[in-house]
Amino acid sequence: MAASTTALNPNYSGSWAKTQIIKHPFSTSVDLSFSSKFISLKKKKPNSKTNLIHCALHSPSVLHFPKQTFPNALIPREDTTTTTTTVDTKIHPPHWNLLQKAAAVALDMAEGALVSRERQHPLPKTADPKIQIAGNFSPVPEQPVRHKLPVTGTIPECINGVYLRNGANPLFEPVAGHHLFDGDGMIHAVSIDDGSASYACRLTETQRLVQERALGRPIFPKAIGELHGHSGIARLLLFYARGLCGLVDHKKGIGAANAGLVYFNDRLLAMSEDDLPYQVRITQSGDLETVCRYNFDDQLKSTMIAHPKVDPVSKELFALSYDVVQKPYLKFFKFSSDGEKSPDVEIPLPVPTMMHDFAITENFVVIPDQQVVFKLQEMIRGGSPVIYDDNKKSRFGILRKNATDANDMIWIESPDTFCFHLWNAWEEPESDEVVVIGSCMTPPDSIFNESDECLESVLSEIRLNLKTGLSTCRQIISESEQVNLEAGMVNRNLLGRKTRFAYLAIAEPWPKVSGFAKVDLSTGEIKKYFYGDQRYGGEPFFLPRDPNSEEGNEDDGYILAFVHDEKTGKSELQIANAVNLQLEASVKLPSRVPYGFHGTFIDAKDLANQAQNSG
Repeated sequence: MAASTTALNPNYSGSWAKTQIIKHPFSTSVDLSFSSKFISLKKKKPNSKTNLIHCALHSPSVLHFPKQTFPNALIPREDTTTTTTTVDTKIHPPHWNLLQKAAAVALDMAEGALVSRERQHPLPKTADPKIQIAGNFSPVPEQPVRHKLPVTGTIPECINGVYLRNGANPLFEPVAGHHLFDGDGMIHAVSIDDGSASYACRLTETQRLVQERALGRPIFPKAIGELHGHSGIARLLLFYARGLCGLVDHKKGIGAANAGLVYFNDRLLAMSEDDLPYQVRITQSGDLETVCRYNFDDQLKSTMIAHPKVDPVSKELFALSYDVVQKPYLKFFKFSSDGEKSPDVEIPLPVPTMMHDFAITENFVVIPDQQVVFKLQEMIRGGSPVIYDDNKKSRFGILRKNATDANDMIWIESPDTFCFHLWNAWEEPESDEVVVIGSCMTPPDSIFNESDECLESVLSEIRLNLKTGLSTCRQIISESEQVNLEAGMVNRNLLGRKTRFAYLAIAEPWPKVSGFAKVDLSTGEIKKYFYGDQRYGGEPFFLPRDPNSEEGNEDDGYILAFVHDEKTGKSELQIANAVNLQLEASVKLPSRVPYGFHGTFIDAKDLANQAQNSG
């Protein structure tokens, strides 16, 4: 992350890189990873070498952290007009017996010794909080609703509803290693009503956050920042020892709900792939309230990845669940439009694979089985459990959406095509091919493991021939125009169908986003929109003007994105015309919005039908 000045915001301290002292309520201070089957795509009659980019990680950084003493200094909620919230957000001191208090002291002392040992060695960039949550990647306090925000330009009349974006926002200063993906989930919401805008941001009240806030410190292990080598094993043992002693409850989930957002069956769901989703309600005033850890009325018994897909025609929700410990390592399932879950389809994988995203077409799900895998035994050897396996062959699996088992699944090898995200996929019956659009990353595991090589993310078209079992891959953008493209979308009204345009973040200097690109997927033409000098954003969200837009006017809509000015410390929501890439309006926000992950938009009509409870 690039350097940032220390005086941008009076609410943030200059440096926190000092020894952390863990204080326990009942102790003194202690220092403390083809088959030959054939499926025909013949359509039935319709029923209705890249440029090297300078990495921001290579420049110095200064970390800012909110000046707030947790757990009591969180900004209190306003407009608490509902009684449907079932998550307990109050702070309760632990009621432990004498044996539990003694166990807590002993385990804290063991953790203190572990932390002291860890500090004798430098952290890798991928686990160093001074790098991972520096500048505008650093967390902010919650903000209650602020109404009647200043607007420059005119917000288009068709935009009425709420734009929401998820991100990682750690509640506590990290004790040891920390990766950006490890932070607690926070949702930023801009509500728009007839040209007037309001803003709020709230932490998602996960079981992880609620328990840590009650204890007054971080206690759950951080999957990427801390679970490395022997110290990672020790942290797991400490955590589960605390569980056995009744000091924490890991059976209620360990996820941060910080990555994806989807609005399905009248519910907003916040997700990370290591847990169930969390239902979040948007109040009439525009505030956010966590309702519950949502299991779809006791139907969902396993985790769900952060990028489920809603079919724009059937309104079904398709999802995956992966397990890093035991078989089956991967399961596929779907929900009907009214929330009824299908039986799990077990996908046979030889090893647990990191599977952050997948794609759907009109009739199939497209599942990447790539070379970044989980090997927990690597921790015993002192390494990371998330590794790049160069002996494994990358491939895609094609499975019918209505499949009840994986017997007819087709696997097609596709070398050197690691895609952290897939933007779309569709069927081309005339050639019996499934076309997949994604950004191919090299080195594939550089997000998780330190690398001297700058990450490159190349927008690519991957063709999977279901008849021959062969694949091809081509760069969509010409070599002279090549830029890193990561985070974005197509017109979601056409998800799973052939699309012409994709709207993607220009991830330069990595991992910052200097603008977004509109790419013609058929011609490779690229049009770029830049935020300006020292101004950076995140995922561009395409909002069609017409919720029922057709192929002929696919790009008729607007791009919404949070933008932060690192010179002034101010943030805003920009709304650009997706046809000509001209700025239509900007909403000045009352507080800083950190760089984050993925978002969604809920139309006012859908918002009016929002479920009032978890059932």
